[in-house]
Amino acid sequence: MDLAQLSERLRNYITKVAGLVDGYIYARVHGEPEELYNAALHLIRAGGKRLRPVIVVATAEALGEEAEKALPFAVAVELVHNFTLVHDDIMDRDEFRRGVPTVHKLWGEPLAITAGDLLYAKAFEALTDARDKGVPAERVARAVRVLARASSIIAEGQAMDMMFEEEEYVDIEDYLKMIYKKTGALFEASAVLGGLVATDDENILSSLASYGKSLGIAFQIRDDILGIMGKEEELGKPVGSDIREGKKTLPILYALGRLEGEAREKLEKVLGNRDAGREEIEEAARLIKESGAIEYAEELARRYSEQALAALKVLPESEYREMLEELARFAVSRTR
Repeated sequence: MDLAQLSERLRNYITKVAGLVDGYIYARVHGEPEELYNAALHLIRAGGKRLRPVIVVATAEALGEEAEKALPFAVAVELVHNFTLVHDDIMDRDEFRRGVPTVHKLWGEPLAITAGDLLYAKAFEALTDARDKGVPAERVARAVRVLARASSIIAEGQAMDMMFEEEEYVDIEDYLKMIYKKTGALFEASAVLGGLVATDDENILSSLASYGKSLGIAFQIRDDILGIMGKEEELGKPVGSDIREGKKTLPILYALGRLEGEAREKLEKVLGNRDAGREEIEEAARLIKESGAIEYAEELARRYSEQALAALKVLPESEYREMLEELARFAVSRTR
């Protein structure tokens, strides 16, 4: 995340929440064998946006609770997020993330899979810590269900994403369903968990779910745009990997629906070709841009961002609501 794009207030808040979350994680995720725990913590130590924990804590504070009370839920969503990253990198054969070698690249696939499993287990341990912070048992139990359901939905989304690679045609509606499952579901859970720290009001929780879902979809569409338009040194991972892996992202789907003749043939030839050279990838990216796919994707992401903003009206006006609103705007303008 390029913090320079954010207001000073939100930058400071993100730094504060990240420090609290990281400290909590390092205190909880330790043990033997040391190599397993080093692998599990590798991507967390490498940095990251901590966007989901920020949503948890800011939502709780917008509803009048202290940040400390929200920490167990914030830590849980960050651990689940990192679990998905470790496993995604194995499936996508990515060698770098956050500017460092991926876990499986350093420790091998078997230990990387085990490290991801460890993070997932630790997430649910962290959830139960909320009882010690004063969150009522019934709301902690509901939080467990919310995060478990989100984890199941994420698995469905990952499976859809992989299956799309083998399909010749994917409908944009199916794509949007997939990115809700793969990305939006954990943003949705983050906002709801933040709400559960403070309340069991169904109207508030439903609106928070809408905020998180819309924000997550906007965020993923922006990710897909950056996968075509981004700069490798800013992203910390190879640009063009979506093209090389044959992923059916929104810009790629749009381009396939608009390009004809030789241009379409050129793009199809590179899609899914893991041996494609840099020049071929750059040519494919140029064709995608020329189809109007980037403008289309940016407009759709903006619409989801506006839906997220509308859902926040359920919260009382406060600096925390304003920061959640800023995140919704930032999700569609970020450069990394």
